Amino acid sequence: MIHMNLPKLIATSVVRGSEKGQSHGGVYTIDFDSLVVEQHIDWNDGEIDFSGRGWDRGLRGIEFFDQQVWIAASDELFCYTPTFELLGSYRNEYLKHCHEISRRDHLLFLTSTGYDSLLVFNLNTLSFSWGMYISKNGNQWVGQRFDPLINKGPPFSNNYHINMVHVEESGVYFSGLHTRALLRLQSDMTIAQVCSLPEGIHNARPFAEGVIFNDTKSDVLRHVRRDGKAVTVKVPSYKEEDLKFHGVDSAQIARQAFGRGLCVVNNQIVAAGSSPSTIGLYDMEAGERIAVVNLTMDIRNAIHGLEVWPFE
Repeated sequence: MIHMNLPKLIATSVVRGSEKGQSHGGVYTIDFDSLVVEQHIDWNDGEIDFSGRGWDRGLRGIEFFDQQVWIAASDELFCYTPTFELLGSYRNEYLKHCHEISRRDHLLFLTSTGYDSLLVFNLNTLSFSWGMYISKNGNQWVGQRFDPLINKGPPFSNNYHINMVHVEESGVYFSGLHTRALLRLQSDMTIAQVCSLPEGIHNARPFAEGVIFNDTKSDVLRHVRRDGKAVTVKVPSYKEEDLKFHGVDSAQIARQAFGRGLCVVNNQIVAAGSSPSTIGLYDMEAGERIAVVNLTMDIRNAIHGLEVWPFE
């Protein structure tokens, strides 16, 4: 492995199965060089829908713009300073069960999982500017653009559970638990299938001549190259007696080794999250885990968003 300084990361979490009045998520920074972990936000908003496992709980996608930290909750977008002072928050009727977010220039793309849609938030005007409803007609993926400021958008639907968006120069990439494909929104607003994916994955994105994703159902981090070569690394797991809240109804509580949360550190190293809230650094060329930090042994506490911390 190339000798390198290990990164400092920011992570969000969701406490699945938590009840009203309890903490149901948080924001952490994790310095892998110094092994210092700091919790900056303890999320205990009681004005959410607590039905289901994750549902509206916790904090989700993370992005940065100028000297601002943008963090999504289920149906609200928050803006913080780098010291986590709240600057503002923004809602839209078509933002529901948001998962990941991704920025390109001044446009912030958000997954609106509850509407099978992508939303775009303009960071200059601080307003939602357009949306794209995703559906499938036979084998053809279809995107229908809509104005999120007018009450004529898509119906509430969660057929594909779109939970990931990643924007780079080559396009807007997105996927979901049930898309079984990595999709790309092209400049002419058509949707192309980049590659097929397994059912039930998280965080799919282009990486190193291929695609990388949390193969959540298989408890592994997987990188598949265009030439067919694949690297698979197992997600960390723990002895059952060391887990807190283990044995609570598994239909309501996150299981261990549930892989979610992924960011690219460089063209060789990635960071990936799992439950109970654990973050690993992986050398994908060598196919090995090089460092790991555990935030809690509470089996309900799962990593959601994960990014490299850009500030000093």
